[in-house]
Amino acid sequence: MAPDRFSLAGKVALVTGATRGIGHAIAIRFAAAGAAVMVVSRKQEAVDATVAQLQAAGARVAGRAANVSRLEDAALIVADTVKEFGGLDVLVNNAAANPVFGPVENTGTDAFDKIMGVNVRAPFDLAKAARPHFIVRGGGVILNISSIGGVSPEPNLGIYSVSKAAIISLTQVLAKEWGKDGIRANAICPGFIKTDFSSALWQNEKILAHILRTQAISKLGEPDDIATVALFLCSDAGSLCTGGVFLADAGYTI
Repeated sequence: MAPDRFSLAGKVALVTGATRGIGHAIAIRFAAAGAAVMVVSRKQEAVDATVAQLQAAGARVAGRAANVSRLEDAALIVADTVKEFGGLDVLVNNAAANPVFGPVENTGTDAFDKIMGVNVRAPFDLAKAARPHFIVRGGGVILNISSIGGVSPEPNLGIYSVSKAAIISLTQVLAKEWGKDGIRANAICPGFIKTDFSSALWQNEKILAHILRTQAISKLGEPDDIATVALFLCSDAGSLCTGGVFLADAGYTI
């Protein structure tokens, strides 16, 4: 029988923003595929609840509350993962921030810095911290969760869209520069997914009607729709994929 190329058995995955929405679904999917998972999010209570949920399902799991936009936290997250599980194979940069919704001229400097700090600089810091541990293992995978806003800016999400375009570029830079070390890097651009993070969009009847009318497939996505793409890209099934930008948007951007 051919090996299961979607298996993550023996792999260690670090997932940020892992206590709800897409990150939570990725943590569950990776654990089910056999990975040991480090759950990272800002609130300790949410981390503890997710760890307990995965442990109840028989997963190898640990958790840490952290603010990924702080350089010292990024280093500690990676160090704790390696200490807990003996190494690191997969980094999923899912944590994101968007404290404003409205015209770009209404975005203040503090909001700009927060968006860029969480959405761009944190994945950069975490990737650099993870790199030496990937090399020890003979390679690794970085998965950055971008957005359709990174491909085509969305109304009232101006600087968030800018940050998601930047993370696509960072992904491709890492793929090109670190491929020689056996490190792959890819980005997923989710469309409209039914999460708390995007609730301001899909709970607005007018916006929801526009979304469903525009998409080729007239339905909202679920977090696990993204998690299954993530599993493909982070497992051996996606071994030829690097520098890729994968749209999962029900055809919204066609």
